[in-house]
Amino acid sequence: MKLQFKVWAPLPKKVELQVRGAIHSLSKDPDDWWTAEIAGAKIGDDYGFILDGEGPFPDPRSRSQPNGVHGLSRVVDDSAFPWTDQRFKGAPLSQAVIYELHVGTFTREGTFRSTAEKLEHLVSLGITHVELMPVVEFGGNHGWGYDGVDLYAPHHGYGTADDLKFLVNRCHSQGLAVVLDVVYNHLGPSGNYLGKYAPYFTKKFATFWGEGINFDGPESDEVRRFFCDNALMWLRDFHFDGLRLDAVHGLLDTSATHILEQLKLEVEHLAARVGRPLILIPESDLNDPRLLRPRTQGGFQLDAQWSDDFHHALHTVLTGEKTGYYSDYGKIADLAKALRHAFVYDGTYSPHRQRTHGRSTEFLSGHQFVGYLQNHDQVGNRAQGDRISQSVSLGKQKIGAALVLCAPFVPLLFQGEEWGASTPFLFFTDHQEPELAQAVREGRCREFAAFGWKPEDVADPQALESFKRSKLNWSEFATVPHAETLQWTKQLIQLRRCQPDLSDGRREHVHIEFNEADQWLLMQRGTITVACNFGPHPQILPERAEKFELLLASDQKVGWDKRIHLPPESVAILKSQEPGP
Repeated sequence: MKLQFKVWAPLPKKVELQVRGAIHSLSKDPDDWWTAEIAGAKIGDDYGFILDGEGPFPDPRSRSQPNGVHGLSRVVDDSAFPWTDQRFKGAPLSQAVIYELHVGTFTREGTFRSTAEKLEHLVSLGITHVELMPVVEFGGNHGWGYDGVDLYAPHHGYGTADDLKFLVNRCHSQGLAVVLDVVYNHLGPSGNYLGKYAPYFTKKFATFWGEGINFDGPESDEVRRFFCDNALMWLRDFHFDGLRLDAVHGLLDTSATHILEQLKLEVEHLAARVGRPLILIPESDLNDPRLLRPRTQGGFQLDAQWSDDFHHALHTVLTGEKTGYYSDYGKIADLAKALRHAFVYDGTYSPHRQRTHGRSTEFLSGHQFVGYLQNHDQVGNRAQGDRISQSVSLGKQKIGAALVLCAPFVPLLFQGEEWGASTPFLFFTDHQEPELAQAVREGRCREFAAFGWKPEDVADPQALESFKRSKLNWSEFATVPHAETLQWTKQLIQLRRCQPDLSDGRREHVHIEFNEADQWLLMQRGTITVACNFGPHPQILPERAEKFELLLASDQKVGWDKRIHLPPESVAILKSQEPGP
């Protein structure tokens, strides 16, 4: 039996393969692919490439790095896993409730297999899509995963490739679709050997996180192929139902066909072949609807994008925070605009950025935006990783949850949010290089200065305790006040599921009234009215012609006749016999 090894490497003059204690020469074809067929090599062997006498280095397309980013790659059999999900098709985005989780902190064990043991909780909650934070191989034993370097290999600390397939297969057996967060705008600094093989990076620009990817320069065709093949691998070989694309504003590409458009086209073709829907959900800081618009209108036709504007508007109304980028928000008027238009800054001047920002979302559906009150960034990028439950009252938490789950967007919850988890979610790293570890510490302190947090207030990302403290405490959700929060979340998700008006993505059917001085907001979606009192005093909302049925209230003192009576920091969801205006 012979195994073929191949690697694209136009930069070195000589490439050799180390496997089974021997070194073998590779031959190069005209397209700079080096290949060799090795007799006796088998599944489970460890190997690496030697470049001009230096190395061995991991395979850029390694499927397994059992000894981390600096170790040898391992040959695995992608066809061996016994899939049982042939009939699974996930819920459409219009009906989705997404749950974002971090494998390393979701359970005490922090593995793919232990994550699979908690799926019944998500099913009982009403979740339809599980979104995994990045799981590719990164430096150290624990981290967020956004500094991955071996993009084809699941992180060894979470388990094997088959363990990840087991998790996806188990999700599908429970009716849960699975979305994977992937990072194509940069690679991590530790174990990043791609630049030794080929011009994967460009000198034309740098991202906030590191060297920019060469999507449009000389020899970029194979670079684009590397990233597109990676996306297709996760969807095809691991049966993921979609990808969340991290910070696509860091993908600079002047090609006539942008890398995101190419990726979307290839994913559409794969979806046709495998016979199931596959989705792409970008994150972007640009407020640019071209990501979502059809190709016939010059867009990339991606499926939905995260809406930070909705988060910022809701967060600042609930907390009163006005530092850093939150300085652009804080009025109920901002929240009202976000509920109607997704973007607050849609071609308007942003004082924080000191420039006009964004573009109109006209003609786009609410289902093309993901709305949230918490996610890994908005919790973890705080000095102490504190959640909304540590910042506001239970009443305001319930208002926030109600607006997320009753908005016209696709709702997303972050792990533990459903019960108001007391555990923080800190930024944590395990860099083995002292200089890199110190640079990360200092960088975090500089970043947080804009929010008024002093260096001594910032948790040390390298401290093992930062990682341990971030693990969910699964014993607390049955205790006070967590059980009440969990019940509220379940009721809201069930309400969204059984009230068709709450699944309506037509934003023109969203009608908002508010009073900035009295701090109340009324959102009407067809027959459903969501009435919110953010303030410390009771409010009686203006008289209305509708006759209401109370569906859900955060406070037993809510009352209604022709006017809605709201206690302080409360929310009521009502249904009228006739739809609103």
